Amino acid sequence: MQHPLRRFCILAEPRGFACVPGQSSVSSQRMLTADEVRKLLKLEPLAREGGLFAETYRSAHRLPKDSLSNCYPGERSLSTAIYYLLTPETFSAMHRLRGDEVYHFYLGDPVEMLKLKPDGSAEALLLGQDIGGGMRLQQWVCGGTWQGSRLAPGGAFALMGTTMAPGFDPADFELGKREELSAAYPAYAPLIAMLTR
Repeated sequence: MQHPLRRFCILAEPRGFACVPGQSSVSSQRMLTADEVRKLLKLEPLAREGGLFAETYRSAHRLPKDSLSNCYPGERSLSTAIYYLLTPETFSAMHRLRGDEVYHFYLGDPVEMLKLKPDGSAEALLLGQDIGGGMRLQQWVCGGTWQGSRLAPGGAFALMGTTMAPGFDPADFELGKREELSAAYPAYAPLIAMLTR
């Protein structure tokens, strides 16, 4: 019979974490490929936006319309969460949502994100593990902000997650148009071109 803790590490004094006997240490595990991550997490293509995703949580609790901001046309789930994968062949096309979205970087290579804000300002940033180099493990995107992202050149894949509260609803999604966004944010037209279809 298999040891019940065979896949878990335990705290071992005084050196930190050690794996259960018979298992390799966490630091010696090989990096998964994008295809392995896709299969393990059952990720599917995300229509319109691009990339691969799987919804991992949708609250059973519903928020009535009268408890929400006026931007919502109806009730919404309390919260939702997804896994989101980018590869060199995919990107997250410029889009905006009614509500706030929080990104969580899990593993893989850096991701370039562009945010075009309602006040006319913009921000280009990197999501990734090198927090000492200025990359971000978490990033919020306020509702009404145009956003798009892609794997940084040379990367193999990036696995992230996003959380929304109120939860995501397809009616809250609007895909950006290259010409309109480039006219409104001309300094970012080259990046907009890379993040639109």
